[in-house]
Amino acid sequence: MADNKIKVLIIDDSAVIRHLLTEILGSAGDIEVIGTAQDPIFAVNKIRSLRPDVITLDVEMPRMDGLTFLEELMRTDPIPVLMVSSLTQRGCETTLKALELGAVDYVSKPAIDVSTGIAGLSDEIIRKVRIAARAKARRVMSYELGVRSKPQNIAAGDEKISELQTQGSKLQTTTDRIIAIGASTGGTQAITEIVTAMPESTPGIVIVQHMPPMFTRSFADRLNTMSRLDIKEAQTGDRILRGTALIAPGDKHMTVKRNGAMYYVDISDGPMVNFVRPSVDVLFRSVAKCAGKNAVGVILTGMGEDGARGLREMKEAGAFTVAQDEASSIVFGMPKRAIEMGAADKVLPLDNIAEAVVKSAS
Repeated sequence: MADNKIKVLIIDDSAVIRHLLTEILGSAGDIEVIGTAQDPIFAVNKIRSLRPDVITLDVEMPRMDGLTFLEELMRTDPIPVLMVSSLTQRGCETTLKALELGAVDYVSKPAIDVSTGIAGLSDEIIRKVRIAARAKARRVMSYELGVRSKPQNIAAGDEKISELQTQGSKLQTTTDRIIAIGASTGGTQAITEIVTAMPESTPGIVIVQHMPPMFTRSFADRLNTMSRLDIKEAQTGDRILRGTALIAPGDKHMTVKRNGAMYYVDISDGPMVNFVRPSVDVLFRSVAKCAGKNAVGVILTGMGEDGARGLREMKEAGAFTVAQDEASSIVFGMPKRAIEMGAADKVLPLDNIAEAVVKSAS
């Protein structure tokens, strides 16, 4: 085994899935499967002895479920994890919890004809393992998951939340401000940390997170239970209002339009942009056009460069723009490209972004 190969440990209770993943990953010249385990209990000793670079982890397994194992792993010995979950409503919700706990990304295995379905995902699986191998493994969330309450341990804690609420109360009552956020790999954690730190008086937020359709609905619903804001998956005609956040549906572009003093969103199909749909660039460009200096743009962790050009257009239109810094990014791709293009007014660690955005909108 070459020292520079990505070492992968597969944890899945299905022998079929373990075999398929071993074959798929073994077909890539820069990846080697160094072991498999049927559940986390068997995996513990293998992790200690083999020291994998990446773990693929099933969500539902006997003896110890994937979430319990992931939380313990991220607490004691963080390793980049790629979750493997069913493309069902329950699977989406569980995967989102896993992302909050520190998983880098996920692959959705089909509910039927698993063998054929997994084989059809070969390119995606290999690509995501490569991304995970370069990602930072860390548990991002520190407050209780899935409970609607005022988070107690975000950023610097209660003092910062109180400060943000005070700043937010100074905002005008009109809805002429828009906050646009874009993210990809690692973005669910980053978006959650930012949005749950926002006061109720925050200007309307529009968000693009690269995600499949079923996942964006679950993400919006879950985030709504954790935030002071009203958050939903966007539909055409939804107004952008103070104290609300709209998340672009998976596999749909979202643009902002204006009618007099009213901003609203339009959801459409359209061709992929930067090989993705929804695209951050599509959102940011529309915000630059219709909101100009009355907008704030934020580009977060993610692979590739989607959003970098759109953020530059927002800055050129007079908007205040922020890029997440390298140290706090799970994958420093999208923000790095934006910084290189001169698109960011500020480069900030994740736990400072909410405060900066609220101040700029006051």
